[in-house]
Amino acid sequence: MLRDQTYTDADIVDLLRRHGISPTNQRVSIARMLFSHGAHYSAEDIFRIVNKDGPQASKATVYNTLGLLASKGVIREVIADPERVFYDPNTAPHHHFFDEDTGELTDIDAQDVHVTGLPPLPKGANLQGVDVIVRLRQTK
Repeated sequence: MLRDQTYTDADIVDLLRRHGISPTNQRVSIARMLFSHGAHYSAEDIFRIVNKDGPQASKATVYNTLGLLASKGVIREVIADPERVFYDPNTAPHHHFFDEDTGELTDIDAQDVHVTGLPPLPKGANLQGVDVIVRLRQTK
């Protein structure tokens, strides 16, 4: 699915079912919010947005849903800040800029980053991917 567009409940239900996830009202609401906004959010951000018009989902439901979506490959977890995990609906290969001043995480196209010289993998391991996070701080 593409980010930055509006998704209907039917679109989200179809996405969840294709990934083997039972589409509850809360899961649909959380997934629709993630795919309809063009930003990376923490679980606390998502909890706040989903509940902005009144209680829709508990914190436990938000955290559990995000964990389920990540484990099923619907979204990615990005750990750019040791104090919070970001959730990214873009599962295509890409990297990130992390602004340490604002806490903002933005995408870098995978073709713009070239990683060379990886060490040999441990015996029996297969490379699953390389995630590059470029940390930024505004100059004063």
